[in-house]
Amino acid sequence: MSAQPMSERRRGWCPGVRRPMATGDGLLVRLHPFGGRLTAGQARIVAGAARDHGNGHLDITARGNLQIRGVSEETYPGLLALLEREALAEPEGNGPNRLTALSPLAGLDPQDHCDALAVARAIEDGASDLAGLPAKFFVSVDGGGSMPLDAIGADLHLVATSRGNAIAFGLAAPGDLHWIGTASLSRAPEAALSILAGFADMRLSGRTEARRLRDLEPALAKELAVLAALAFAVPPQERPVAPHAGSFRIQDRQAVLLALPFGRCSTVQLTQAADWSERFGCGEIRLSFTRGLLLPGIWDEQIPMLMAEAARSGFITDADDPRLSLIACPGKPDCASGLAPAPVDALRIAETCGGLLPQGTTVHVSGCPKGCAHAGKADLTLVGRADGRYDVVPHGSTRDVTLLHLSLDEIMNRLLSKTSDIAYRANPERTR
Repeated sequence: MSAQPMSERRRGWCPGVRRPMATGDGLLVRLHPFGGRLTAGQARIVAGAARDHGNGHLDITARGNLQIRGVSEETYPGLLALLEREALAEPEGNGPNRLTALSPLAGLDPQDHCDALAVARAIEDGASDLAGLPAKFFVSVDGGGSMPLDAIGADLHLVATSRGNAIAFGLAAPGDLHWIGTASLSRAPEAALSILAGFADMRLSGRTEARRLRDLEPALAKELAVLAALAFAVPPQERPVAPHAGSFRIQDRQAVLLALPFGRCSTVQLTQAADWSERFGCGEIRLSFTRGLLLPGIWDEQIPMLMAEAARSGFITDADDPRLSLIACPGKPDCASGLAPAPVDALRIAETCGGLLPQGTTVHVSGCPKGCAHAGKADLTLVGRADGRYDVVPHGSTRDVTLLHLSLDEIMNRLLSKTSDIAYRANPERTR
């Protein structure tokens, strides 16, 4: 299959290698490697492709995909041919470019309760010929370990539990996940495929117009759970949110997660990560839904040197870095939909107010109401407006309505004054 004709490209969908999307800085070409895994050699090829065919900027997305920015109409055919030759293009068809999302630690995490990679592969293979799923539809397969996928925004969440090798099934719901049932580990792929096929059939037969499972009528969602023969819902145990930087113990070695400010990666950084993966690790890079790169197989004594080199190269290595509290899309002018320079403004907030934000706080700065960088709620969501201000949504998402519209300076002044007031009330003598 060749590239999709320019006349057939549209916005508001999920781009891929074969179906690039026109945006503010040219065509956006998104790669969807299974499990987010690249060899060092593949990473170098992608970095070279971004340099030669794009503008040298790459993004790691909130689903653990990798996108090349700034591709032109003239350079795209050569890029497509290269990525097809290297088996980095998605399968042909109009459905999801990759159906499953995983923790970058899948298959490595000693805290996992199942082989999430094997479950995801069974779902991908079983749904390869399934028609009727929207392009943005995806399933998160969570082994139950160190990096929960609860906030990733999947249509269907599978989470392994410690209770008798069971897999909990959940749907996105306002404020949390709604658990619809459980299945044994051996039946989990079959049950998931039943739900996917049932949803696709509902769409094709006209029983629903919902494009995502989160928008499906409750009665139809219950019908899907019955169709999959799910047992009584047993919610998995709550876990701390996934860290965005640092190291993880994997048997006798470690895996190092290097964060990138707002997911933006240069060709130099990706090439350096490929070099480090061979020099310090096992020659593999894993793209993380936390918008960073994970390098597995690092010996303990090599961690300090790797962290030092990564920090000098612009990676975030400290899990407490205030920039990790903020989520931002490419924004204006890189995105044609962008109404505000989201990453620039997010960096200003991090530099001015980041040290005052409570640990674990999330601030989502979105260039427009689409909210591509973060599907769910945040402690504070800022949505760019055409007048230069932001819609301010406390404890909500870009889909929520608000009557509060402020400039960035007004937002930062309020954050600073609120924090100062809290500090004064906690210790008035010390803050005089």
